[in-house]
Amino acid sequence: MASFCSRLTISLALFVLILGSANAQLSTSFYYSSCPKLLSTVKSTVQSAISKEARMGASLLRLFFHDCFVNGCDGSILLDDTSSFTGEKNANPNRNSARGFDVIDNIKSAVEKVCPGVVSCADILAITARDSVQILGGPTWDVKLGRRDAKTASLSAANNGIPPPTSNLNQLISRFSALGLSTKDLVALSGGHTIGQARCTNFRARIYNETNIDSSFAKTRQSSCPRASGSGDNNLAPLDLQTPTTFDNYYFKNLVQKKGLLHSDQQLFNGGSTDSIVRGYSTNPSSFSSDFVSAMIKMGDISPLTGSSGEIRKNCRRVN
Repeated sequence: MASFCSRLTISLALFVLILGSANAQLSTSFYYSSCPKLLSTVKSTVQSAISKEARMGASLLRLFFHDCFVNGCDGSILLDDTSSFTGEKNANPNRNSARGFDVIDNIKSAVEKVCPGVVSCADILAITARDSVQILGGPTWDVKLGRRDAKTASLSAANNGIPPPTSNLNQLISRFSALGLSTKDLVALSGGHTIGQARCTNFRARIYNETNIDSSFAKTRQSSCPRASGSGDNNLAPLDLQTPTTFDNYYFKNLVQKKGLLHSDQQLFNGGSTDSIVRGYSTNPSSFSSDFVSAMIKMGDISPLTGSSGEIRKNCRRVN
């Protein structure tokens, strides 16, 4: 009987271990021995890309968001379409919008030179997002690694999984919650919009039709985003008017002043449950930084492929 009980205890312990293994297998030291030059190799390539174009930091951060929000952080956003599946690059949130794929290719090539066949594209996205934030003046953190790459991608999952800029607060809260991210995580991660730009087609309705917007700010944006749909759709405007290429807390200061560029941005400060979090971040940059870091680490834990699942792609654009 005693041996049966001990066997049962061991079986249960193993079951619990297996359940928790996905995140347990992610570790900040995952490549310490197998690819010791990984972090310095990635950072120098990211630095070079951002030196050429500061906006690229925001684009690379966004790739990681858009990867993790669709079937987990598995590098699926990087796959080109094939005869057997339509990838995520042409999904509504990504078409004419997601960018930086060539930079990821350059990073992957550089990493393959120092340790071939070892580092996943999914992990490269995670490291690149952290480096982009740090290089543009934001916080840094130790990135958990050990993800493997998906062998397929899903256009429909990308269309349904990434919250559009037309989202209201309840829709945003519920989408983040479905991925295990809290309302505070939602607000902190939205602070990634302190860098980067948006296309006129994504903020036209806000600057012409909405009332919870600073009138002079609306006029400024209207000057390069005509009212008529189809005219100037791809004209760009900074998500943070004040410091568009510096990672800081001005995004939240803008929201308090009704100068959020996207409808979904201003929803975070519009008389709802998140107003107090936005107000807090607008006056306390260190509180924003620490919550952003926690939320990024949490987001990086969404459904990773580990162990023998997936693969380590040789080329981030296609399966092996």
